[in-house]
Amino acid sequence: MAFPEYHKQGKQSVGSSPIVDRENSMSTAFSFRHFHLNLLMLLLFCSNGLSANDDDVEGHALIDLLRALNDSNNRITDWNIHLVSPCFSWSHVTCRNGNVISLSLASNGFSGTLSPSITKLKFLVSLDLQDNDLSGVLPDYLSSVSSLQNLNLANNRFYGSIPAAWGQLHNLKHLVMRGNHVTGTVPNSLVNITGLKELDLSSNDLTGGIPPQLFSIPTYNFSGTHLACGNGIQQPCISTSSVPVSTRRPKLEVAITGASCGAFLLLLVGAIITYRCNHRHKHDQFFDVEGEVERNISLGQLRRFSWREIQIATDNFSESNIIGHGGFGKVYKGYLLDSTKVAVKRLTDYHNPGGEAAFLREVQLISVAVHRNLLHLIGFCTTSSERILVYPFMQNLSLAYRLRDLKPGEKALDWPTRRRIAFGAAHGLEYLHEHCDPKIIHRDLKAANILLDDNFEPVLGDFGLAKLVDTKLTHITTQVRGTMGHIAPEYLSTGKSSEKTDVFGYGITLLELVTGQRAIDFSRLEEEEDVLLLDHIKKLLREKRLGDIVEGNMKIYDPKEVETILQVALLCTQSSPEERPKMAQVITMLQGVGLAERWAEWEQLEEVRNQQFSLMSRQFMWAEDSTHDQEAIQLSQAR
Repeated sequence: MAFPEYHKQGKQSVGSSPIVDRENSMSTAFSFRHFHLNLLMLLLFCSNGLSANDDDVEGHALIDLLRALNDSNNRITDWNIHLVSPCFSWSHVTCRNGNVISLSLASNGFSGTLSPSITKLKFLVSLDLQDNDLSGVLPDYLSSVSSLQNLNLANNRFYGSIPAAWGQLHNLKHLVMRGNHVTGTVPNSLVNITGLKELDLSSNDLTGGIPPQLFSIPTYNFSGTHLACGNGIQQPCISTSSVPVSTRRPKLEVAITGASCGAFLLLLVGAIITYRCNHRHKHDQFFDVEGEVERNISLGQLRRFSWREIQIATDNFSESNIIGHGGFGKVYKGYLLDSTKVAVKRLTDYHNPGGEAAFLREVQLISVAVHRNLLHLIGFCTTSSERILVYPFMQNLSLAYRLRDLKPGEKALDWPTRRRIAFGAAHGLEYLHEHCDPKIIHRDLKAANILLDDNFEPVLGDFGLAKLVDTKLTHITTQVRGTMGHIAPEYLSTGKSSEKTDVFGYGITLLELVTGQRAIDFSRLEEEEDVLLLDHIKKLLREKRLGDIVEGNMKIYDPKEVETILQVALLCTQSSPEERPKMAQVITMLQGVGLAERWAEWEQLEEVRNQQFSLMSRQFMWAEDSTHDQEAIQLSQAR
C-alpha cells in the first residue's frame, strides 16, 4: 500500500510548508468537514424529539399502518422511524412538499387490516391496497381523509356495507372495490361525489337498486353482484361506449365510402412525406465532440407516444413493473408494440412548481446532450394530467443494484468492470461540464443514477435534478436537491452549486464502487464507526487497512489500481470546492497522470486538518467540563 504514514509535524515544519498560505481556508475546511455530521445529528434529533412535526406524525402513522397490515412476508424493510422522514428514503411512498400524498401497497401479501392511523395522513391523495389478503369491516373513518382522490381496495376480503360517510369524500375520482365480500346496498350518499370518474363494485355480495345518477359515471362496473342492472333491466351493469351498433348499408355506399377513405389516406401519406422531406434539415443539429455517439439529433426525432401506447407498454402502470423511483416519479419496465423493452418514467408532481419545468428541462437536456455514457431519450408522452419520458431499458439496471441489491445467484461486479464504470461515468460527467453550452450540472450523481447496459457500460441517468448553467456564472443558487451523503458541503450550507458539486458526488460514488457500501450507514454506529462513508474510509486508510476497504465479494483486484481510485476519490471530496479537480483532470489522474503531486499535497493538508480537529476537540471537551463545573457550583449555592 503506497499510502505513507501520517507523521506528526511541529510548528516549524508546518510553518515552512506552503500550506501556511491557506490558514484561512483550513479553518473553513475544518468547519465544512463536520457540517454533514452536524446536520445528520440535527435531523436525527428532530426525527426523534419533535413529536409535533408533520414528518414525525406521518412517519408514526405509517409505522402503525404497516403493523396493522401485517407484513408477514417482510416485503417492506426500509420503513424506519429513525430515518428522519418518510419522504427521505421509504419505498412505496410518494411525497409532495414534504407530505405523504400516495401509498402504493398493492400485491404485497398483507394479511391484516386497515389502521385508523391512515386518517393522520391529511394530504393523502392515493391509496392502493389491491391484490392483498386484507380483511375487516369497511372503515367509515376513511371519510376524514378529505384529500383522497384514488381508493383501490380490490381483491381483498373486506366485508360489511359501504359506509354512507364515504359520500363526504368530495375529491374522490376513482373508487375500486371489486373482488371483496361487501354486502348491503349501494348508499345514496355516493351521488354526492360529483367528480367520480370510476366506480367498480363488481364481484361482491351487494343487493338492491342502484342510484340512477351512478349510471352517468364515465366508467362503472356492477357485474358479479345481485344489484338491479342488466338482464333485461334498462341500465347495463358495465359502462359501454355510446357508439351505436352498425347496420347493413348498400354495397354501393360501402364502395363509395371505401374509395373516398382510400383516396384521402393516399393524399395524407403524400403530404406527410413531402412535409418531412422539406423540413428535416431545418431542425437537425450536429455535434462533433470526441467520445459522443455519431448521430444527428433534433427534438423532432423524439417519438411522441400516445397515452394508450404507454398504458399498454406498462400493463396500465402495474406495480409489478416498477423498477425504481426517480427524482420526480416512478420508473416502470415496459414493452412497446414492436417488442422493444423500455423504461417509462412517470412524473408524479408535474403540476407542482418545478414539476412541468423539470419535464421540459429533461427533454431539452437529453435531446442535445449526446454521448455514449449519457442516457438517451427515446420519446415522451404528454396529456392534460400526465408527463411521461421513455428511455431504453438497461438490462443490468443500476450500479446501486449491482453493489447492494443482488438476488441469490447473481454475480457481483468484478474489479475490471468496476474500473470501467469509474472511467465511463467520469467521461459522461466531463462531457456535461465541458462540451455542453451552456454547461450542465447533474446535481444528484450517485450509484442509483449510473445505469448499466448489456455490456455493463455505464450511462448517467436521471436529469430530473439537472440544471443548465450559463458559462458566465461560476455558480447558481437554487433549492438544494440531491441525496444525503452525496451532497457537497458548500451546497448544503449556501445552496450554491457548480460543476465542483458534481465532482464531490462522483468522488463519493467512487468510494461506493470500491467498498460496496452506502454513503451514509447508521448501522456503523453500532460498531462505533463513522456514519459517513468518507470519514470511515479516511480512518481505515490511516490504519492501513486496505483489505477492510475493498468489498468482501471482490476477491481478485489490483491493489495499485484500487489505490489510484481511492486517491482520486479523496481528492474529489475535499471540503473546499476550489481544491477539487475538474472532471477533465479527474480522467487524467485515473490514468495515473499528475496524481502523485496532488496526492502528496492532499496528505499534507489532511495532516493539518487532523491536528486542528484534535486541538478543537480537546478545547470543546474542556469547555464542556467547565460548563458542567459552573452548573454544579451554581446548584450548590444557597437559594
